Amino acid sequence: MENKGGVLMNRYELGRLLGQGTFAKVLYARNLKTGAGVAIKIIDKEKILKVGMIDQIKREISVMRLVRHPNVVQLHEVMASKTKIYFVMEYAKGGELFNKVAKGRLKEDAARKYFQQLISAVDYCHSRGVYHRDLKPENLLLDENGNLKVSDFGLSALAESKHQDGLLHTTCGTPAYVAPEVINRRGYDGAKADIWSCGYLPFHDSNLMEMYRKIGKAEFKFPNWFNPEVRRLILKILDPNPSTRISMAKIMENSWFRRGFDPQHGKTEVEGKEPAVFDTDAVFGPLENTSGFDLSGLFEENEKKKELRFTSRQPASTIISKLEDIGRRLRLKVKKKDGGLLKMEGSKEGRKGVLGIDAEIFEVTPFFHLVELKKSSGDTLEYQKMMKQDIRPALKDIVWTWQGDWQRQQQQQHEQEPQPSPAQPLQLVGLIWICPHCNSSRSSSSRSKEMSNKFCSLLLRSQRRSSRKIFSFSY
Repeated sequence: MENKGGVLMNRYELGRLLGQGTFAKVLYARNLKTGAGVAIKIIDKEKILKVGMIDQIKREISVMRLVRHPNVVQLHEVMASKTKIYFVMEYAKGGELFNKVAKGRLKEDAARKYFQQLISAVDYCHSRGVYHRDLKPENLLLDENGNLKVSDFGLSALAESKHQDGLLHTTCGTPAYVAPEVINRRGYDGAKADIWSCGYLPFHDSNLMEMYRKIGKAEFKFPNWFNPEVRRLILKILDPNPSTRISMAKIMENSWFRRGFDPQHGKTEVEGKEPAVFDTDAVFGPLENTSGFDLSGLFEENEKKKELRFTSRQPASTIISKLEDIGRRLRLKVKKKDGGLLKMEGSKEGRKGVLGIDAEIFEVTPFFHLVELKKSSGDTLEYQKMMKQDIRPALKDIVWTWQGDWQRQQQQQHEQEPQPSPAQPLQLVGLIWICPHCNSSRSSSSRSKEMSNKFCSLLLRSQRRSSRKIFSFSY
């Protein structure tokens, strides 16, 4: 199934070998449906289990789905069989930047273009809470148009990997390219360490300890063709003290860097779905007993959609007042529109412009409302962060239930409860469920919350089809 000319999962025709390592190999392949060329990384599951690399593979999948930038190799999908995991990735036809550099000196304009694209991509990764930790020419690929693509996120770290001191502590990377603070093993800032690796790296020595000494003191000589402007920038990048090392923002303000650079380039995401979140445990857990399956379904968005809904037992005036209060505290401009719509806008421009949030209120009864919060503009990650850290906690005193939350928490309990006969539907009347068999009621019970979650979307669709108010529903 993995030989040249073979077909993988009835979707990809496998071709020549592009590269091979200890735990994986990369093959060129052709998408049978579109004819497009892709690179497929084939990982041996038994080998990574033996050396305890499962968490690393999980992290790599999560990271590659999160960073969608024109100068980052894109992960299209992940598939698996009983013994293998397959990463279907963007194919970079131009090969490694290392091979191009090894052929001889680059022209300054070409070197600047690669550097601009590298900084743009790494800065974007940092804005997503991703630190690469293994930046080197071998991991920088070129596409058919000569554009740089950052690859190999196998050693990357996410922001949540930081210890209580706010630093990363895993020593990793390729010796000649790692920052001094990584070698010192006292904790390091992932962003600052990546910046060091973006610089010109002349640290090579047959004696590893001597090379580490040179890295620690930033002992190196510039080639004679480097002009003074470039030398000053590199000295700031290769500052052995991370606290005084230049930041990404300052690099992008540098006059040499800005020559011919499009400031909007760093704000661009590749076309396609917004970053998706999935349960990576599902990738590895079932593999023991699975002969082959497609994991694309794991990439569907769930709790991190661009829209969230909740139900409330408060009157509309209370909900509006609460949203206005939250807007003021977060320094958002709040505007009332017709039809129960509130628009909230940030005062500062983010990575993809000003963040905008629409809040739409749908009346079920005068004291039961469905509220939909949706990103209307700006960066998705900034929206998700504000929702999680600021808006959702601030709404807790008026929210009855968030759509989706309650089902996850009560799934086991729900399965144990007796189900009503399908011939005798439950009716919702003023938030009290009336049992048609015994005429008894349970106000705000577990059953009512469950049913509320189930018809959140139905309420929304019904309201949008008709302008009349809805006062009761039957199930």
